[in-house]
Amino acid sequence: MSGLGEETGTSLRETFALLGRAFSYAAPFKARFVAKYLLALLSLLPLLVLPWPVKIIVDHAVLGIPIGEQPLPYPEILSGVMAMLATQSPEGIVLILVGVQLVLVALCGAVGTSGNERDFADSMLSSGHDIASRTENEANYALSLTSGLLGLIDWRVMIRLTQEINHHYRTALFARLQRLPMTTFDDESIGDAVFRVMYDTPAITGGIYRIVVWPFVWGGLGTLAALCLATFFPDHPIFWQAGLGLMAISFLAGLPFSGMLRERHGDARREGSNATASLEEGLHNILAVQSLGAEDHEQDRFDKDSWASFSQYRGVMAIGMGIVLLGAVPGVTLLGFVAYSAIELVVYGAISAGDFGLLLTYFIALVAAAFSFGGLWIRLQENAAGLKRVFFVMDLPNEEDPPDATSCPALCEAVQIEAACFDYPDGTPALRGVDLEARVGQVTALVGPAGAGKTTLAYLIPRFVEPASGRVCFDRVDTAQASLASLREQIAFVFQETQLFDATVDENLRIGNREASEAQIRRAAQIAGADDFIRALPKGYHTPLGRGGGRLSVGQRQRLAIARGLVREARVLILDEPTSALDPETEQNLVAALRTASQERAVIVIAHRLSTIREADQICFLDDGRIIERGNHAELMALENGAYRSFVELQSISAA
Repeated sequence: MSGLGEETGTSLRETFALLGRAFSYAAPFKARFVAKYLLALLSLLPLLVLPWPVKIIVDHAVLGIPIGEQPLPYPEILSGVMAMLATQSPEGIVLILVGVQLVLVALCGAVGTSGNERDFADSMLSSGHDIASRTENEANYALSLTSGLLGLIDWRVMIRLTQEINHHYRTALFARLQRLPMTTFDDESIGDAVFRVMYDTPAITGGIYRIVVWPFVWGGLGTLAALCLATFFPDHPIFWQAGLGLMAISFLAGLPFSGMLRERHGDARREGSNATASLEEGLHNILAVQSLGAEDHEQDRFDKDSWASFSQYRGVMAIGMGIVLLGAVPGVTLLGFVAYSAIELVVYGAISAGDFGLLLTYFIALVAAAFSFGGLWIRLQENAAGLKRVFFVMDLPNEEDPPDATSCPALCEAVQIEAACFDYPDGTPALRGVDLEARVGQVTALVGPAGAGKTTLAYLIPRFVEPASGRVCFDRVDTAQASLASLREQIAFVFQETQLFDATVDENLRIGNREASEAQIRRAAQIAGADDFIRALPKGYHTPLGRGGGRLSVGQRQRLAIARGLVREARVLILDEPTSALDPETEQNLVAALRTASQERAVIVIAHRLSTIREADQICFLDDGRIIERGNHAELMALENGAYRSFVELQSISAA
C-alpha cells in the first residue's frame, strides 16, 4: 500500500533538520517544561543526602569507628551534624539516622546505597512489541529520578505534559488531514492516515524530550554525581573519569548504526501502517467479505501485514542488541577495573566500608547518566523516522485561498462554467472545453456513461478540483478569486456514497448548519422523504445511528444525506446519484421535492435513472469529457440517433 506517499530514506542532514523542527514544537508548552526542569533539579538534590546516613551507620554504629578517625574526613557542611552525633551512643546514632531515612523514603522513595533500591519512578501506560504499541508508549510516558512524594509530583507533571503534547499535535495533524484537498485520498489508504495520527505523532514527544529534557536531566545527574566523586574522593579521579569513558563508549558503539536504525524504524512504521490499513479496509468492507465468503482471504491478508509489523520491529531490536554487544566488552572491562580499584581501596584501608557504599551510590548514578546521555543520539533515530512521516503530511499542499481573496457574491441567477478543461494527474483528459449554465429555479441533470466526466464537472463548482483552463462563475463573476469558505457555504454537495456519523439523527442533519431550527430540520426531512421513518425510530430524531449509520437501510441513509444537504439551505444543491438506492415511490416523491427545492436554488443532479432525470429543466449529456447534447427530455428525444435517445432506449430495453 502506498499510503500518503513513499518517503525515502532519511539522511544525516535531514535528521538534524527534523530534530530541529521538533525542538520548535516545544514552544507552546514552555511553562510546563520550566516546571519539569525545576522538579528535575529538585529531584537531584536527594542524591547529595541519600548515601550519608547509611555510611555513618556502617562506619560508626556497626564498625565502631570513632567519629573523626575515619580514613576520609567528612565535608565541612556536615561538621555540625557530626559533632552532634559524636555525643550519641551507637544505638542513638542508628535511631536518629533511621528517622532521617524514613523522611527520605517519604520525600523521594529511596533508601540505601545500592542500585537495588527503588530510587526513581517511571511509567508507560501501554506496552507491546510492534511499532504501533511501542510508539503508543511515548504518548503516555513519564519519568522522575526520585519516587515518594517528590517523585509523584514530578511524575504527574510529566505525564500531563506528555499527554498534552501528544493531544495537541495529534489533533493538529488530524485537522491538517481534514483540510487537505478532497482528492488526496482518492488513491490512498485511510489506514495509513490513521497510523500517522495515532502512532507517528508520539515521535514529536520523544524527539522533544530527548532534545530538551533528557540532556538536562541525565546531564544534571551525571554532573552532580561526578562532582560528588571528585569532591569526596579527590585522590581517586578514576571514578568520575570512568563515567566519561562509559558515555563515550555508549555513544561510539551506536554511532555506526544510526543510519541503519533510521531505515529500520521507517520500515517498521510503514509495515505497521499497512497492518492498520488492512484492518480498516477489512472492517469497512466486511459486508462484501462475508457475502463473497472471503473471510479466510482477508484473515490471511491481515495476518501477513500484522506479522510483518512485528518482524520489522524485531529487526530494530536486533540492531539494538548489536549495539549493546559492541559496547559490552569495553564497558564491562572498564567497570571491572573500577570495581577492582574500589575494593582495593577498602582492603588497604584508604577508605572505609561506609565510604565504599558512598562511592558505589555516586558511581551507579554516574553510570546510569553516562549510558543514558551517551545513548540519546541512537534513541533519536526512532523519533526521526516518525517525525518524517508526520511532517510529510504537515507539508502536503493545502487548499489555500488565492492572494487578496474576496468574498464570493451571493448567487442570484445562475452558475456558469465556461470552456472548462481538466486533466487527471496522469495526464488523461477528463473535461474538454465544457460550457454549462445551471440556473436558480431549475433542475439541471448531468447524464452520460461512466467515466464521461459528470462528477468531475460538478467538482469544479465548489473547487474540489481546479480547472486547467476555463472558469466557474456565479452570475458571471469568476469564483477563482473567492475564498473557499465563502464559496462553499453557498453549496451543498450530496455524494453518491452516503457518509453518516456515529451520532443522533438530529446531529447528523445539523452538520452543515449547526444553527438550523427544528422546523428547518423537519422540513428538509419531509422533502427528502425521511420524516416518516425517522419518527418511527425508537427515539425519533434523537436516535443514535451507530457508526456509519449502520442501523439504517441503504435507502434510509441516502434520504438522510439528501435531507442534510437541504438543511444547509445553500444556493446550489448538487446531488450525485441521489435516487440510486430509493424505491420507485420514494424516488418519485424526491423528484417532486427537488422541483420544490429548485424554486430558491440551483439544483444539479448527476443521475443514470430515467425516472430521475426526465423531469429536469435541462439535461446535459456528457461523453468523453464533453457535453454533446443539451435540452429537456422532449427536445433530446426528438433528436434522431441522438446519444440521449439511445441512452433512454437502452434503459427501456433493460427494464423490459
